[in-house]
Amino acid sequence: MKKIVIIGNTNNAKLAHYYFSNDSEFEVVGFSVHAKFIETESFCNLPVIALEKLLDEYPPDTFFAFVAVGYTDMNRLRESLYNEVKKMGYTLPNYISSKCSFLSNELIGDNNLILEDNTVQPFVTIGSNNVLWSGNHIGHDVSIQNHCFITSHVVISGFTIIENNCFLGVNSTFRDDIVIKNHSLIGAGATIMSSTESEGVYLAPKPVKIEKKSTDLKIS
Repeated sequence: MKKIVIIGNTNNAKLAHYYFSNDSEFEVVGFSVHAKFIETESFCNLPVIALEKLLDEYPPDTFFAFVAVGYTDMNRLRESLYNEVKKMGYTLPNYISSKCSFLSNELIGDNNLILEDNTVQPFVTIGSNNVLWSGNHIGHDVSIQNHCFITSHVVISGFTIIENNCFLGVNSTFRDDIVIKNHSLIGAGATIMSSTESEGVYLAPKPVKIEKKSTDLKIS
């Protein structure tokens, strides 16, 4: 089996360990975070290695890596770690659940976590470092760019574009042929009928932009 190190040591890393261990060609051999965030020497009964020592312990010519971090700071933390690990020379594979209906033949980026019961229709394009939690409908010809977090039971209608670093809350719904601009925060249950503005916050039951930026809110 191919050997992989998971970047992270929180619940997202624990879940990534489960999925890779039970539904992939990869064997998880350890976890890695920056030294200042190491609280214990093991996680899920595997070693935790300082990211500063990762190249020596698990060199990229032998090991793969996967960044498993949540949506802290509108996904910027995951984006930063993704760029850092990528720069170190690691290949970051995708995890696509065998229980996902992935029907698109378009190219997909790397380090995407796509869980069970997602329906990804034909002609969907997906960039890199996105999380699609369980049970979403991604309509035909949708474009999801990079560093987004799509929670659960989200419906995105055809030809919609989700730009970088967006957060889409549980049960949110998007009409067709609109653009969800960079760093948009869409609250749980919101129905979005027109394009958003960058860094806008759109909350249910009346999903109009509120006078805050997504970067002003604590999303962790």
